Order: sequence, then structure tokens, then C-alpha cells
Amino acid sequence: MRFDVLSIFPAMFASPLDYSVLKKARDKGLIEIKLHNIRDWARDKHKMTDDEPYGSGCGMVMKVEPVERALVEIKNPDMKPVVILMTPQGESFRQETAAQMAKEKQIVLICGRYEGVDERIRQHLIDKEISIGDYILTGGELAALVFIDAVSRLVPGVLGNARSIEGESFAHGLLEYPQYTRPADYKGWSVPEVLLSGNHAQIEQWRKMQSLKRTYERRPDLLKKAELTDEEKKIIKKIEGEDI
Repeated sequence: MRFDVLSIFPAMFASPLDYSVLKKARDKGLIEIKLHNIRDWARDKHKMTDDEPYGSGCGMVMKVEPVERALVEIKNPDMKPVVILMTPQGESFRQETAAQMAKEKQIVLICGRYEGVDERIRQHLIDKEISIGDYILTGGELAALVFIDAVSRLVPGVLGNARSIEGESFAHGLLEYPQYTRPADYKGWSVPEVLLSGNHAQIEQWRKMQSLKRTYERRPDLLKKAELTDEEKKIIKKIEGEDI
């Protein structure tokens, strides 16, 4: 998979991309991340990528010309690239979106700044608008990093143990069950006995119940959309009726 990032501050990406899973994935050639400075496609002597909005108003708006020129050069038609604008006006970024995007060959991310981008970028140059939450950032760079991290870890081979994805929060529309590690007792804070039992069937049942319980308590909205089995529906009814 290849990510191409268009930003006026590409240096913001250097440190986060040089650590942990993303660095290992890049070193192995599983993902490729190309950073591009939009100013390289500005043709005036000051390399301007923004200008005052028509109709007056505060702030500056990112210009359409350098973005369009960059996309013409960066997009590889053979890879059927998906061009995404990171913007608070976009659709909410969810795990299912990340899973879908992980199947693409080339993704181009446009990082907006200032008061936003010229509307013609939205109308003619992109395929998708994505928001990572209902709040405003100073630019799209941090949002793009979140997107790259969430999508990359779903690319086959990026995580050392692919099964670790299966039980994660949102993987099946539910929150993840509680996790514990050694020591079994710390200051009287004990690990649940079932996890020490070695009975894998009981452990699996406990984890399923805890996942449903945590989702019911913290994100009941997820339960409305989740495709629950008959067994899981019975567990939810039990959770509703008693404290477990």
C-alpha cells in the first residue's frame, strides 16, 4: 500500500512515522509513505498556497491550482488511487472505514489549513472527505497521521500477530474485553480467577460477556448497530437485569 500526503508542513510527519509499527512496516516494504510539500507546485515567486476568500471574510483559503497540479503528478492510474480530504466536514472515520481503505493500493491524503480549502477541490479533485471527530484542529496533518496509523495496521503482515486484531475494540462492532498481565496480585488488586484457570472455554465466555457489558455501559449506541448472535442477545438481557 502507498500513502501520498499533501501538506504545507510535511516535516510534521517525520517523527511519528519513524517509530513502532509504522516504521517496521515501512522497513519491510509493506507500506510506502510519500510526503509532498504543496508549495512545490505553486508557481509564483513566493510559493503561495493560500489567498483571501472571495466575498471577504477572516482567514485565508487554500488554493486549488497547486493541489490540482500535485494530484496530476502524484496519482498513479494503475493503482486506482483514492483521494481523501481530511476535514471536520467529512464522514466520521470508523474501524469499518479503515478496513475498507486497507484494501486500496494508493491513498492520497490532502491536509487542509487555515479557513479550509477552495470548494473546487471538494467538487472536482477528491473521492472522499473524512473527519476523525467533531472538533477543529489547526490543520489536517494530525488527522492524516491518525488515518495512516489506523489503516496501516490492517494491511496484511503489518502486525506481527494478525489474530491480535480480531478481539480489538470495534473489530466486531463492540468494545474490547479487559486485559491483564503479571503479577496476578498487586497491592490486593487481583486478576479475575477465570483468567488463571486455564479453562479456555470459560475464558472465552468471560471475555464475550465482559465485551458486551463494557459496550452496554460505555457505548450503548454500538449495540444498536451490532449484529448480535442469539447467545449475545441473551447475555445483554442478563446484563440489563442484574449487576455482573
